[in-house]
Amino acid sequence: MGNMATEIVAFLLTISGWILVSSTLPTDYWKVSSVDGTVITTATFWSNLWKTCVTDSTGVSNCKDFPSMLALDAYIQVCRGLMIAAVCLGFFGAVLALIGMKCTKIGGSETTKARLTVLSGFHFILSGLCSMIACSIYARRITTDFFDPLFVAQKFELGAALFIGWAGSVLCILGGLIFCLSLSEGFSIRAEYSYSGAASFVTARNKHSKTVNSLHKEPREPSRQFGRNAYV
Repeated sequence: MGNMATEIVAFLLTISGWILVSSTLPTDYWKVSSVDGTVITTATFWSNLWKTCVTDSTGVSNCKDFPSMLALDAYIQVCRGLMIAAVCLGFFGAVLALIGMKCTKIGGSETTKARLTVLSGFHFILSGLCSMIACSIYARRITTDFFDPLFVAQKFELGAALFIGWAGSVLCILGGLIFCLSLSEGFSIRAEYSYSGAASFVTARNKHSKTVNSLHKEPREPSRQFGRNAYV
């Protein structure tokens, strides 16, 4: 029962993390223009993995999609690939978790379900790592340009999408580790049961051997005392 509750907690953590990671892809504010040293802000520039936009003081936004994937900066292409991989890995991890958890009625034997559960945990760990690496690469580019004194173009700050991605990555990794730990606990319990069963089998076999030996034991010699014909 405790192992089942642990798997449910891990599943809730991983699904929550996967939802957060998935929500970062369409989120607008991956980076926002910095207002450091600006007295009057007339426009706010922001962008994500798919487009760049500007919002004026009246609240009207004008966006422009990135024209060509091959013409993009390398870090944006890497972040796109890692985030898409994170979403796909999380999806397959969720499917494997639903099949392998003990609270479901599908998946086959306990050994098969345990293997599917640990495979799901690895999927979620990889999903969290991909998302964390993507957000970290994007954030490093922003901070490098911001603190570079020779960079004279528009400087940006970290957007809300990066913090959402980091939070989702932590939840995915944490839930995946709990899935793997729950599997090790299940193996230890099964090993204990196997050991006790083997010990019971050996004990029963010894008792059976003693019984058979007692039945086939040779009869004792008759007593030679006068007037007795019974066996001692």
